[in-house]
Order: sequence, then C-alpha cells, then structure tokens
Amino acid sequence: MWILLAVISSISLGFFDVFKKLSLERNNVYVVLFLNVSLCAVLLSPLTVMSLLGNENCALTVTGHLLIFIKSLIVTSSWLLGFISIKYLPLSISGSINATRPILVLLGAIAIFGESPNTIQWMGIILGFVSLLWVGFIGRKEKIEKGIGKLIILGILSVVLWAISGLYDKWLISNGYMPLSIEAWYPLYQTLIMLVVLAFARKGHRSPDRFHWSRNIIVISIFIIVADITYFYSLSYPESLVSIASMIRRGSSLVAFFFGVLVLKEKNLRLKIIDQVILIAGMTLIIIGSLN
Repeated sequence: MWILLAVISSISLGFFDVFKKLSLERNNVYVVLFLNVSLCAVLLSPLTVMSLLGNENCALTVTGHLLIFIKSLIVTSSWLLGFISIKYLPLSISGSINATRPILVLLGAIAIFGESPNTIQWMGIILGFVSLLWVGFIGRKEKIEKGIGKLIILGILSVVLWAISGLYDKWLISNGYMPLSIEAWYPLYQTLIMLVVLAFARKGHRSPDRFHWSRNIIVISIFIIVADITYFYSLSYPESLVSIASMIRRGSSLVAFFFGVLVLKEKNLRLKIIDQVILIAGMTLIIIGSLN
C-alpha cells in the first residue's frame, strides 16, 4: 500500500511542478508562493481546528509545534529557492536539477536510518543514477540565457533542502508524529514565515515582476496537499523505505516531460525519451523489489 501512496504522491508532485511553472509566468515569485501556502493553510484549516480540539490524530505538544515549525522553515526555504529557479529555467532543466533529490535522500536514509534496499531495488536505484547522468548530458545540449549559473545554484540549494525535509519527515513520523498533525500545522507556519519574507521583499524591491492572479495558484495548492498527505502516509508504514519512496517520487518528472513535449514543444526529444525509458525501467524494478 505504501508503494501505491508513493506513486500517487509522485503524480501529484509532477502536476504541482507543471502548474507551478505556469503560475510563475511573468508573475511575482514571493506573492505566488505566499498565496500558495496561504491557500494550503485555508484548505487544511479543518485539521488545524481538530488539532486545537485535541483530536488524537492531529494534536501536538509544544515540542511538536517547534519541530513542525522547523520543518516549515526548511520547506519554505526550499520552495522559495525552487520557485525562483523554475521561473527562469526551462522546465526540462529545472526537472533535471530536481531529479537529484532521490540521490541525496538515499544517501541520508542509508546513513541515518540504516536502510538496506534489496538487490532488485538496488538495480532500480542504479538505473535512477544512470537517468540522472543522462539528464545532465541533455542539459548541456540546451541553450540557456546568460546567468544560468546562479539559477542552477539556487535550484541545487532548493533540492538539498528538499532532501533534508524528506529525511526529517521520516524522522518525525518514526517518532510518533501523525501525518495529519504535520499537515495541519506546517502550511500555517509557512504562511507566517512568508509574511516576513514578503515584508523584506517589498522593502528591498526584490522582484521585478508585478503580481497578477492566476487560477493555477489554486491548482498547485491542491496538488501539493495531495502529494504531501499521500507521501506522509506512505512513510507511516513500518515497512516503508524513505529512499525507495523518494525514488518513486522521482517519477514526477514524467508529468513534466509530457507537458514539455506536448505543450512547450521542447528540443532534444529523442534524448529525453531515452531518459524517460531508463527512469520507467528503474521505477518498475523498485516497485517489483518492494513487492517481494
């Protein structure tokens, strides 16, 4: 069951990335992110109310609130850097950067949680590495505007923070924190953090773009909620492996791939198809290995 939940999370995360790209077209990064986390907090407010009323699935101690706030700080920092990166980079390049997430999570899971994937799963993970190397080759074929270096650095920092967040999620859940309690509070704390970021951004005139409303902001809020809840519940299963769940989530790039091909008419199609075939083969082996 945890594999199915991870797959659902992967698909939702893919649509989150696509609509995030669309919502940021000629739009203010800081306001879009603020509205994104605010809408998530509003949509999840029933869980917050349940937590305040002492529901056993949502209630938190003072220490729990502090730990969730730390998660919110990590995730918000990752999203802020990632939003800036994906706004200006082609979807295929930002997707390539995001593809490094499972590698970092895998290394952390082995080092921190002592996870030990079986032989078939290792074969799938190795194919995942091959896919990442191939994606780097594709990236060198793309022609990007001047200044790509800084954007790539922002994207890499975003991915590092995302990996830390994924490992932190597993630690929280392993220590008895319920998925619904995490989901009830971390968007609310994200909203408070983004209020501070917005204040500094407006004071320093950090974004050259004006804000305009886009329905895609609502869409990304819904998709990230689905992606998070299914991922948290996937990690709540005792037999789940965060390294495998993260690698399955790497499949979100399939959604971005088809969007890039059908809508954005991206270049180097043949090379990108090869990468997706390698990726699908790796994910298939991981799933088969997990069923044994």
